[in-house]
Order: sequence, then C-alpha cells, then structure tokens
Amino acid sequence: MSKKFSIIIFTDLDGSLLHRDNFKFDEIKDYVKSLIDQGIIIIPNTSKTEKEIEEFITELGSDLPYISENGSSIHGLNLINSNFPNKIVLSRDKQELIEIFDSKVPENLKAKCKFISKMNSKEQTNIFGLQENNLKNALNRKYTIPFLFEGDKKEKNRLFKILRSSSLTMQEGGRVLNLGDNTDKVRSMNQVLKIYKKVESKIKVIAVGDNFNDLDMLRNCDIPCLVFNDQFTQDQINIDNLIVSNKPSPEGWADVIKTALVKLDC
Repeated sequence: MSKKFSIIIFTDLDGSLLHRDNFKFDEIKDYVKSLIDQGIIIIPNTSKTEKEIEEFITELGSDLPYISENGSSIHGLNLINSNFPNKIVLSRDKQELIEIFDSKVPENLKAKCKFISKMNSKEQTNIFGLQENNLKNALNRKYTIPFLFEGDKKEKNRLFKILRSSSLTMQEGGRVLNLGDNTDKVRSMNQVLKIYKKVESKIKVIAVGDNFNDLDMLRNCDIPCLVFNDQFTQDQINIDNLIVSNKPSPEGWADVIKTALVKLDC
C-alpha cells in the first residue's frame, strides 16, 4: 500500500468485530492481522474493561493501543510512537461517581436502577452471556458501573438529565446501561488524534460500531461504518456516507473495512 496518509481504525468490539453471542472472531483474525501488517493502526474503542481487551489482544496475537470503558482510559499509545504516553486516564474513579449518583438521584429513580455488581452470578451470566473468569473480567471495572433500568421512557429521560447536570453520563450499549464520568468514545478518540497529529498531519479515520453508544464516534470520522445489528435499524440514525454491512459480526466487520479501504483508494 502506498502511503498517501496514515489510516486509523477505531472500532467497537462486541457486535462489531466480535460475534455478538460467543465473542469470537476466528473467521477474520488473519484479515485483522494483515491490516496491522500493512501499517494500519487499529484501536479498539469499547465499553469493555482493560482485562477483557487484553484477553482479545492476546487472542489476536498482536499488540494494540486501546480505549477502555467507554472512553475512560487510553492505553498503549507508545506502541504507535515511543514518545507517546502509555496510559491516559480521562475519568474519575468509579467510587466517586457512585457517591455523586447517590447524592443527586432521587430515591424513586434509584429504585429503578439495578446495578449488575449487586446481582448474583447466575443473573450476571444471563445478562452478559459470560461465565467464570470472563465474567470476572467484565465486572472488573475501574471507571464505569453497568446497570439495568426498570422504569419507563419518561423516567429514563429524567434520569439522563439528572446525571448530565451532575457531569455524569448514562451510555446505552447492547446489553446494559453504563454509568460513567463525563467522557465517551468520541472524546477519547479525539484525544488520541490530537496526540497523533503532533507527528502525522495526514490521517484518515475509519470508525466501526453497531449500536447507540458508537454513533458519535461514527459521526466524527472520515469513513463511518455500521456492522449489521438486527436490533438496531438505520432509520434510527442520520449519518452521511455511512457504510453498512449485510452480515453481522465478525464477517460484517471485514466487509465494511474492505469497502472503506476501497473508498480511500487503498
């Protein structure tokens, strides 16, 4: 590939690169590694924890920089350039966030919030589709708190407004809601780009997602890509030049990336 510019792929994992139910990506592993060999930078940008992403990286067999817990922390930028930082934390500790939640959210709304950490292991497994060590890694969170909300849409909107006024966020993923600090996937993505642009001005950014909490990332890149999700339809969004796969993950991830690279004439 002739180097007209650097390419960075910011990608969600569950339901985007990884199979939605079994979290595998065997069918596209060689393709992902071939992209890395071409010099394309792949940065997982996901709600997953550090431990979960490290498991993915180990399975892939190639070191990658990554962004964990919905933009809360950035890791491994020194893999791109030795002068870049190894870790950047953009979030307050989760205990501080819980204290704000407890002080600001009224009791009637708190009662509708069912925190996953307080459930038994069987309930946690049913929600995440994970068991044993994988479940432990998913719950090993430093900056975000996954929960279910059992209220109606009006109550949910009220909770969102209360959290936002308290500098907290409520991000909606495929399985749960996540209480977090005032950061998100697109802010962390822009932080990475700000650092990278100090050494490389010619950059093209591809972003890949499959759900609500990926949309801002898709709206703020050069080539937005949506992997097919039968629970999430295109009429819910409005993004120009959106590439959409006909297949779910993981094959759908490879399909949108191939189309994106053709658009970039790579």
